Amino acid sequence: MTHTEGKSLDLILDNSDQRDGYCSGEVVAGHISLKIFEATTVKAIKVLLKGYAQVSWMHKRSRCSEERKYLSLSKTLLASTGQDLILHSGMYEIPFELQLPQSPLVSSFSGKHGHVYYMVQAVLKTPFHENQHVCRELCIINPIDVSMPTLIYPVSQTCKKMIGCWIFTSGPISLSVSIDRQGYCNGESIPICALIENLSSRLVVPKAVIYQIQTYMAKGKKKILKRVVASASGNVVPSDCSSRWNGNALKIPPVSPSILNSDILKVEYLLAVIVQIPGAKNLKVQLPLVISTDGHCSHSFYTSRDSIMDMSLLYPRFTLPDVAEAPPSYAEVVSEEQFEEHRTPTYQPQPDWLLNGPEIAYIQQFRLQPPPSYSEKNSSTLTALLNRRAKVINRDVDGRRVVFLQRHGSSRP
Repeated sequence: MTHTEGKSLDLILDNSDQRDGYCSGEVVAGHISLKIFEATTVKAIKVLLKGYAQVSWMHKRSRCSEERKYLSLSKTLLASTGQDLILHSGMYEIPFELQLPQSPLVSSFSGKHGHVYYMVQAVLKTPFHENQHVCRELCIINPIDVSMPTLIYPVSQTCKKMIGCWIFTSGPISLSVSIDRQGYCNGESIPICALIENLSSRLVVPKAVIYQIQTYMAKGKKKILKRVVASASGNVVPSDCSSRWNGNALKIPPVSPSILNSDILKVEYLLAVIVQIPGAKNLKVQLPLVISTDGHCSHSFYTSRDSIMDMSLLYPRFTLPDVAEAPPSYAEVVSEEQFEEHRTPTYQPQPDWLLNGPEIAYIQQFRLQPPPSYSEKNSSTLTALLNRRAKVINRDVDGRRVVFLQRHGSSRP
């Protein structure tokens, strides 16, 4: 409401508290409330409906900005015709109706580097005075039909990652994800079907995330912002195990609908299922989403899977194992083939005079020696591996204890 000496102006939209916004082709109705304290000469009373998009950000030392006008409607409600129009003191309510164009409009939006804004404006023109204005924001929604053929089919994606490199690889991790469709509405739950197979030696943690991607375009440049609007973590997947999500639900919070019909501002959404791998780059699958507002969805796509809730997915948690993960075993690092390739050639008999020194200890040479033991369990495993490769022989030579390692199949140490 605006006040000037002798009069006040206000604009009221009908049923504004009972609706979320207006769509193309609908009628915007309301009234202008004018209170006159003393007789006033009026030239005209108008109502205008305006809409525009604007983006702006700093790129290095210059500013990138663009503006687009999407809507401009005007209607004169009261005007003088040849002679002065005098309104006496009192309260006046002047109704109005403005029909939005049938062509699709860009949905209202407010972001860090730009916005799409619509407003209804009342204008009071009086002679010898500045025009008096009052504005009300108007929320415009471009309803997206999520039942269109391009949005109703299931989508899926699979990716795989090998952990480690060369001889230090510990096994692959694979991720397969599918959803029943791409189009959803605010408040719906996305049933996620996923299979995580962990054949590596590491613990991994799966996570589901909904991203909002804001893209601003001006003067041939782009500014992209990516933010998380919903996320949840699953249970830890141990080594040599797999985890399956059978329609685990991730709910879409109240967010702005997708904006795909503007050349300077876009709002898009992605569903990402991420496998977090300690010490390595995460494994990620991304599926595009199109989100519409409430009440513009086809409920024929609701299935019983929408009601399936995995509490571990809805309520994030991360639990560490009771025992810390051990480093790779010797067998994982050096294979049987590599051991045979690098071992010493066939045993050559040694002359007896080599045993006549003061101290003699002959041990068969091994390349690719196993790493030092890091636990009792691995120490026993390592001992068993060596015993399988060589036979320990203790022999007294001239009163001295001599230790030999003899390969299996050899006739002498």
